[in-house]
Amino acid sequence: MFIGEYQHSIDEKGRVAVPVKFRKQLEKGAVVTRGLDKCLFLYPAKEWEAQAVQIAKLSIAKSDNRAFNRHMLSGAMDVEIDKQGRIVIPDYLREFGGIGKKVTVAGLYNRIEIWDTEKWDAYKKTTEAESNAIAERMGEMGI
Repeated sequence: MFIGEYQHSIDEKGRVAVPVKFRKQLEKGAVVTRGLDKCLFLYPAKEWEAQAVQIAKLSIAKSDNRAFNRHMLSGAMDVEIDKQGRIVIPDYLREFGGIGKKVTVAGLYNRIEIWDTEKWDAYKKTTEAESNAIAERMGEMGI
C-alpha cells in the first residue's frame, strides 16, 4: 500500500528518487505511464498488469475507450529502481506532466502519482477548497 506525500528533485538525466518506504513494493519491476490531471502514474509491475488487462478489455467500438486505451497503454514504460533508489522518467512523460525540477511523489494505495510540485500545489488548493462538495457527491454515490 502506498500512502503519503514526498518532495523530491529531478536531475538533468530525468532521475527521481522513489521514497524509501515505496521501494520494496517496486523491486520486482514497475511501470510509469501518463496519468490523469497531468500527472504520471507509477505502478508495481503486478498491479500494472491487472490495470492494463482491464483497460485492454474496453470495447474498441467506442471512441472514448480507444482514446483512454491509447492514453494509458501507449505511454507506458518499464522502469527499474537503481542502487540509489531512483527511476528514470522518459522525456516524453516529463513533457506530458510538465515536470520541472521539483516533483511531488504521492502514494495513492495501489499506485504512486508523480506531479510537478507547482501543479500539485495548485491542484490541492482547488480540491481542498471544494472538499465538502466533493464529499457530498461521493456520499450520493454511496461512498
